[in-house]
Amino acid sequence: MQFRRQALSKLQSPEDLDLPVRFARPQGWLVLAVTVVAIGAGSVWAVTGSVASTVSAPAVLTHGEGSYILQSPAAGQVTAVLAEEGQQLPANAPLLKVRTAQGDTVVRTVAAGRLTALAATIGQIIGTGANVAAVEKVASPKDPLYATVYVPAENAAAIPEDAAVDLTVQTVPTQRYGVLRGHVKSVDRAAQSAQQIAAFLGDSQLGEQFTSKGRPVAVLVKLDTAKTKSGYRWSSAEGPPFTLDSMTFASGSIKLADQRPVDWLLP
Repeated sequence: MQFRRQALSKLQSPEDLDLPVRFARPQGWLVLAVTVVAIGAGSVWAVTGSVASTVSAPAVLTHGEGSYILQSPAAGQVTAVLAEEGQQLPANAPLLKVRTAQGDTVVRTVAAGRLTALAATIGQIIGTGANVAAVEKVASPKDPLYATVYVPAENAAAIPEDAAVDLTVQTVPTQRYGVLRGHVKSVDRAAQSAQQIAAFLGDSQLGEQFTSKGRPVAVLVKLDTAKTKSGYRWSSAEGPPFTLDSMTFASGSIKLADQRPVDWLLP
């Protein structure tokens, strides 16, 4: 009853009727203004802004034309090895001598290039069509390197022409020298099989490795040149104090086409 009498007493006090009503404190108006501005900025960004995303995938540094696997045309025993790994060979150069039932046969290179791998040794028995060597198609060791990045097929359509690429090179300490810079030169829109990858890289194991999670798309990356020891541009000022070799493994991060945030909200 006491609280009721106090409430009735306040209602019967006419002197309180002329007091102004305070809707919000100044701090409340400030919070409201900041909220309105934030919502407005977010709405404008959702309509006009964009979000950049990237895709990361394994990569290999190679010369532009890739490599090929050399196979023996006949079955027999290897009696002589006529070249060494790393040697620059012309087309039709002798590589192995194989003794067959019909006589000696010489295994020769198909195209000019550098012998990157030799799988045959003296005394070894090989069959017809056996992989005996890998030859990189390069006219000179000074020819520029490219990077081939094997990205998932579902990301191929989102890779724009001349997209920026950062390459983390396996043989280069990233924390000290940074990443290798490049730009997309071309995108093969058809997915690559293990056989196609093996034929280009000259390594059947890499073909199996890069297709273990599905057939990827090959993205050819042109490396940015600079006056550094390696001859290419890095995220650090000088990059590593040594040159890069072909068939060096890396991980490529490719910038995809910008996407508008409002598209994410639409069904």
